[in-house]
Amino acid sequence: MLSRSRQSLKAARALTASRVAVALPAIGTRSARIASTSTPAPAARLFSSSAIRRDQEESTRPEIDTPPSLYTFTEEEEMLRESVRKFAQEVVGPRVYAMDEAEEMDKLMGIETAAEHEGSEMSFMAAIIAVEELAKVDPSISVMCDVHNTLVNSTLRLYGNDDVKARFLPRLATNTLGSFCLSEPASGSDAFALQTTAKLDERVERHADHNLVAPRWITNSAEAGIFLVFANVDPSKGYKGITCFALDKEMGVTIAKKEKKLGIKASSTCLLSFDDVKVPKENVVGEVGKGYKIAIDILNEGRIGIAAQMIGLAQGAFDKSVSYAYQRKQFGKAVGDNQGMAFQFADVLTEIEAARLLTYNAARLKEQGKPFVREAAMAKYYASNVAQRASGMAIEWAGGVGFTREVGLEKYWRDSKIGAIYEGTSNIQLETIAKLLKKDYV
Repeated sequence: MLSRSRQSLKAARALTASRVAVALPAIGTRSARIASTSTPAPAARLFSSSAIRRDQEESTRPEIDTPPSLYTFTEEEEMLRESVRKFAQEVVGPRVYAMDEAEEMDKLMGIETAAEHEGSEMSFMAAIIAVEELAKVDPSISVMCDVHNTLVNSTLRLYGNDDVKARFLPRLATNTLGSFCLSEPASGSDAFALQTTAKLDERVERHADHNLVAPRWITNSAEAGIFLVFANVDPSKGYKGITCFALDKEMGVTIAKKEKKLGIKASSTCLLSFDDVKVPKENVVGEVGKGYKIAIDILNEGRIGIAAQMIGLAQGAFDKSVSYAYQRKQFGKAVGDNQGMAFQFADVLTEIEAARLLTYNAARLKEQGKPFVREAAMAKYYASNVAQRASGMAIEWAGGVGFTREVGLEKYWRDSKIGAIYEGTSNIQLETIAKLLKKDYV
């Protein structure tokens, strides 16, 4: 990655500039400013989101020539981490409370797109790092970044023809948010039972999405301008009729209803209608009838992004609460100095670290072209469990103030629950792990 593009390094540096502008698919090459009139969140009492920097620890042994650890990152990846961390703390942080209350998202972009399509041309790990860092401050912003990158951009980069890439990727890299339209209220974990259909209009040789049986239940949909829609062109073939189409919102995509949710409230989840939307055949992504393969492949790597969101969430809640515990005095000493508390800190931090290593390992396996599906499922399953436990414990460690909405710990807890549900429930992850481990023994 270091030799790929000097533009990427300049782009990453640009994100740390004083104006703090960001367009994650094209770091520094274009700016997608977060413009909001929302009032900042109330100041949190004695809470801090700063974490101990691993790279500040001194090594006590000489370096030897061995394979690198999972904490070995390229210069680009390190710079992106610092850039996104700065952006998340300085720009996203003050807006978290207002966005959660309003249940509306300030717009943000994405990461891996090639330079020829206005992108930053960074690694998959870079995208995972960005998702993790954003989730430490606001999981809602994080999932927007995650879906835009690991689902929408990845689908077009990997499966779109040259024409589709040229028409859609530059917009997604600069000023337009993408939405991945696979879920339906009735299909859920059985994604291939989707009921949205598309019929070929032979008269004008256009694929037309006519018979919408059920509206879509889609993340990013309220803010998106580009939609990747999975529809069945021949229900008689079952899942082998599923095809992926790229749509512009102006084609007639409408929001039927915005869902009210427990967590990640600023991230929109809407029922969409595609009734009688006419899509040119040139907008097919991949091949007709191959949408099921695209969905499987993309969701497998997308689960690594959800795991990254969950470990960022867990770390964010942990940092905020533990910092407070070492500042708050009770019975003449800091609350965190009580052994009962300290042991809990150590236990939860160990779990966060284990989840992080599972996630980083899955990301590196994916980058290296090695099998990663089982590892991705393990990372998502474990990280979602850790996020729920860490955020719940963080509330307890802060005592009464942790139960209030003032400091934001309760938001981490509310946001954590979705990790066990979207992009494959925890039971689906366990089923995947079980099927793949069986191959090692039978």
